[in-house]
Amino acid sequence: MTERRASDAGAPTMRDVAARAGVSAMTVSRVLKDDARVSEASRERVLRAVDALGYRRNETARRLRLGSSGMIVLIVTNLANPFYSRLALGVQEVASEHGLRVVLSNTAEEYERERSAVADFASRQMDGMIVVPAGSNHRHLTPSALRGMPVVLASRPPAGMDADCVLVDDFGGAEEATRQLLADGHRKIGFLGNPPALYTGAERFRGYWSAHEAAGVEPDERHIRRGLADVGTAERAATALLADPEPPTALFCTNNRLTKGAIRAVRTLGRPVALAGFDDFDLAEVLGLPLTIVSYDADEIGRRAAQMLIDRINDRSEAPLPARRTVVPTHVIRYGGAPA
Repeated sequence: MTERRASDAGAPTMRDVAARAGVSAMTVSRVLKDDARVSEASRERVLRAVDALGYRRNETARRLRLGSSGMIVLIVTNLANPFYSRLALGVQEVASEHGLRVVLSNTAEEYERERSAVADFASRQMDGMIVVPAGSNHRHLTPSALRGMPVVLASRPPAGMDADCVLVDDFGGAEEATRQLLADGHRKIGFLGNPPALYTGAERFRGYWSAHEAAGVEPDERHIRRGLADVGTAERAATALLADPEPPTALFCTNNRLTKGAIRAVRTLGRPVALAGFDDFDLAEVLGLPLTIVSYDADEIGRRAAQMLIDRINDRSEAPLPARRTVVPTHVIRYGGAPA
């Protein structure tokens, strides 16, 4: 009798494995689930049959029977930013450990694009969703809007709703970096910030201001620029600040794109300006500039968010878990000519 193989008669089925092992299809299913009720002899026969036939479970069909797609969604605001690439890697790491695939979507900080993507993925019955929200209106992320799909927010907290979230210590990191500049003797510290409506922008500005208050120094409003979006706008803002008759001797920037814009301005003007910024970035250590960076583990944000989401997916308790919040710590790195 010719042995049946996938190449001869299509992919082998669980019934094929059962027939070869001389057991029921239910026994094969239990072996593949590591069910302790199966005898060792039956387990060995099933595993030998699996190897001989090259059997592989149809994971898509199995998950559909269980009411699961086997996929989770990650929605970010700017995939070009290395921060979100690292966050995605952290999500992928944990998802893979649990046999889940990750679908990635980018909103370009556009609320309507985010709302549309969320509605689309909710209709496709994904297992869950991790979102870095683009705006402060989160009505489209409520349980009713998501048809009961679990959601976790990353980097920015929920507004007007309860949801799990993973944040960075935005306030503490900005306060520490600004405090370092003040300790270095700077009394005119400019501020280059992202839009104040964003949680990160507001918290990092609050940290900058708090460090000044603690030192008894009042920031000069003329040296504060908020609402900057990218490298270009930051470069122009920094150039304008440094052209002031009484320019700041240091600049604090609220993300890596704004820091890069400030670096361009400083290089072009050739001014001796100390720089501090949120988010580490490649080659920061080789620029030779006095650079103070607020660093943190972006992968860890993704790992924590993914684990929170999986907890929600697996939760079968009658009383749902209360909304949880976790904060990833920051630390300051001094590069180049920055004082130790």
